[in-house]
Amino acid sequence: MASHTAHCEFTIKAPEFAYAHLEQHIDDSGQPVALDELLARSYCASALQQYIGDTGAGIPLDILKVEGRQCWVRMPRDDLRAFAAALTAYRGSVAEGDGTPFLLRIKQCSDWLGTLLGSDALDNLWQG
Repeated sequence: MASHTAHCEFTIKAPEFAYAHLEQHIDDSGQPVALDELLARSYCASALQQYIGDTGAGIPLDILKVEGRQCWVRMPRDDLRAFAAALTAYRGSVAEGDGTPFLLRIKQCSDWLGTLLGSDALDNLWQG
């Protein structure tokens, strides 16, 4: 009896989500603010609300990981352009208490999380 192996291929042309890799900008004038999930989310929400208004504040964001001064964010793919524009145009915020400026900048954006993570590994390969 011959065995039959089924082979299927499919292509995802339009993924549901997009991803952004953000990095905290450190100003020489003060101590860096400790980045956490809540701070990253509120910063992104403020930038989106200033840029698009209440519609921007309603964009669903998932903070996937925060590590040191970097964080990774997931959002609906159709909102990536508005998200990138909002963060680029946003002037930042000031930490309560000591008045330290706080700014997040986009390092990379992609429809695929693997491309963001893979480029970091590539950078480490040549620097280590």
